[in-house]
Amino acid sequence: MYYLSTCSTCKKILEETNAVGKGFALQDIKKEKITPEQLDQMKEMTGSYESLFSRRSQKYRPMGLDERDLTEEEYRSLILEEYTFLKRPVTIAGKKIFVGNDKKTVEALKNFVNQS
Repeated sequence: MYYLSTCSTCKKILEETNAVGKGFALQDIKKEKITPEQLDQMKEMTGSYESLFSRRSQKYRPMGLDERDLTEEEYRSLILEEYTFLKRPVTIAGKKIFVGNDKKTVEALKNFVNQS
C-alpha cells in the first residue's frame, strides 16, 4: 500500500481495512519515493498514468496544471517529481489495484481484504 503517514484519510483507511494486520506492506511515499518501476506497474494495472494522478494536490492549480491538457508522459513525470500528485492510497493486492479514497474504492478494498 502506497500512502502518506501524515494523511488522515490514509490513516482512516488503514484502520478500516486492517491492511497491516492482513500482511500488507506499507510504503510512505514521502519518506520512500515511488520508483519509476513501481509507477509503471501501477499504470499497467490501471491503464493510464492519469488514473493515478491527483488533481487535489495543493500544487495542481499554482503550477497552472488545471489550465493544460497533460499527456500521459507529463502525468508520469509529475507523479515521480512530486509525491502529492499520486492519488492515495494505492493498494496492490495480487492482480488487483485499488486507487484513491472514494467510498466505492474503499468498500471494494475492505471487501477484498476481508476475503483474504
